[in-house]
Amino acid sequence: MKTFFPSLIIFIFFCVACTARVSAQNESDFEKKVFISKTSDTLRYRLLKPTVNDSSKKYPLVLFLHGAGERGNDNALQLKNGAINFASSLNKKLFPCYVVAPQCAEGYRWVEVDWKLPSHVQPEKPSVYLSRTMLLIDSLKKVLNIDTNRIYITGLSMGGFGTWDAISRWPNIFAAAVPVCGGGDTAKAVLIKNIPIWAFHGGADKVVMTSRSRDMIAAIKKAGGDPKYTEYLNTGHNAWTSTYGNIEMFQWLFSQSLTNRKK
Repeated sequence: MKTFFPSLIIFIFFCVACTARVSAQNESDFEKKVFISKTSDTLRYRLLKPTVNDSSKKYPLVLFLHGAGERGNDNALQLKNGAINFASSLNKKLFPCYVVAPQCAEGYRWVEVDWKLPSHVQPEKPSVYLSRTMLLIDSLKKVLNIDTNRIYITGLSMGGFGTWDAISRWPNIFAAAVPVCGGGDTAKAVLIKNIPIWAFHGGADKVVMTSRSRDMIAAIKKAGGDPKYTEYLNTGHNAWTSTYGNIEMFQWLFSQSLTNRKK
């Protein structure tokens, strides 16, 4: 037994070190970029490209919107939760794609609403950083071999709100959406009823009410849609670890296309 615990400690340290290296490697797969609009507005973002990028093919694009805790100007924090999963060796092999992860600055939100409220009305105009993000997507479609029938959006917490907001404003751009622990304007459900949506939320969430996702799903179903919804009963606000670690979610997401959407 005297040699067991030191060996165990060494083994645990080795595993942690390996995990850190993998995470760092995955992060380095995302190129650091800065988008400058025609009006000189800037948007920091990271870009993941297919490992083997065949110029004769077109690849899906995933727009990833981070949470409130990842705001800033370091162009790094936005990869902390969820986005990094798209760069795992398995996912890169099974689902070659572009992933765009923009970073929202401190003091701003993807949609300018209070996420602690039980409901909200969608603002008349998109937020500053969501507007810049959509301009970025438009610019990337012109220079990258993107399959415009397979542009997806996902986001967590603040980014979950941004996901609901974006698909309500641009329902014909996104082939599918995965909002995680977010919320939207239920009055917009009729606009997104035909978009394949798989929403996730923690049943014990104390930051964003679980009812925010439940209400959106109920409103879409009432409007005639058929969204998917997964609720982690004993999970708090962190619904993203399980969601972005779920291979079935990835399989579902990348199987969606505008070409087979219900009219």
